[in-house]
Amino acid sequence: MSALWETATVGRMQLSHRLALAPMTRSRALPDGTPGPLTAEYYRQRASLGLLISEGVQPSDDGQGYLNTPGIYRAAHVEGWREVADAVHAEGGHLVLQLMHVGRMSHPENTPHHRTPIAPSAIAPGVEMFTPSGRQPIPQPREMSGDDIARTIAEFRHAAAKAVEAGADGVEIHGANGYLLHQFLSPNANTRTDGYGGSIPARSRFALEVAAAVADEIGGDRVGIRISPGLVIGGIDEGPDAADQYRHLVGELAGLNLAYLHVVQSSDEVLLRDLRDLWPSALLVLRAGRSLDALGDDIDAGLADIVPIARWALANPDVVERIRSGAPMNDADPATFYGGGAAGYTDYPALASISS
Repeated sequence: MSALWETATVGRMQLSHRLALAPMTRSRALPDGTPGPLTAEYYRQRASLGLLISEGVQPSDDGQGYLNTPGIYRAAHVEGWREVADAVHAEGGHLVLQLMHVGRMSHPENTPHHRTPIAPSAIAPGVEMFTPSGRQPIPQPREMSGDDIARTIAEFRHAAAKAVEAGADGVEIHGANGYLLHQFLSPNANTRTDGYGGSIPARSRFALEVAAAVADEIGGDRVGIRISPGLVIGGIDEGPDAADQYRHLVGELAGLNLAYLHVVQSSDEVLLRDLRDLWPSALLVLRAGRSLDALGDDIDAGLADIVPIARWALANPDVVERIRSGAPMNDADPATFYGGGAAGYTDYPALASISS
């Protein structure tokens, strides 16, 4: 794994190794979307990862899907994230806020305005989600009008500006995992007949316009984007044209000179190689179920520049030191993944406290 410990440049960020914190929803924000009182400590503890990609942060009321997720569109949000950014920077790390608009993956009970979710088409995902009243089916969303699309792009732009105002080093646009951008890309979630649906270029248009607006607002070298080609999740099934969809999308995104592309890799290794060849800057590859011994394999193969890690980082604030030294890892507690307080959030022990 020696390649993991080489330096790297990602946009404006100079990193001392090739590991990063993957974005993970923790649902510990205050009811108004401000990061909770322990959020700065949580990210500070993990600052040795160098590049920290935050949990999904909604750019608007419409963008919220789950309970107690943070936002970055109000003054209180900016102040809350400034505390987080300052804490991370004090430890030598870099903070990137992931801008996540969930689209149809929402429920009126979970949002500040209690409105029907919006999506490219009025097609429910066919899954349930947790609400204050328990698990409920996600309702049929409202199809976005042209004005809705323009307003949502402007919300991404505004959120990116607020992230930089809060001291973040950049943003990651969430175009994966069944959320709004992914819904536009998928023909079974997007049946529009205007310029945002139908063909591969039309289904790619919304993601490209969001990325262009965000890059124009804060600079492309402060912007990453996450994709999950072929991932079946939240009712998404991209069908037989998925590989061609992503070759087109990534080829077009490449012209924006973004800081990085973050790929949630599933099974198509040929496509991953093609995306690597298309992409001119840093490539992050996240693989579920990857063993510790295999962390550096994609770097060695020339497929990735940075390797994000999730559960190991969640349960081990000093995960970089543990990987370097071969020390055992704390086990993550799934019962504390979402919501709650310090338990399972900021109370995982570091090696120093175990040995003292």
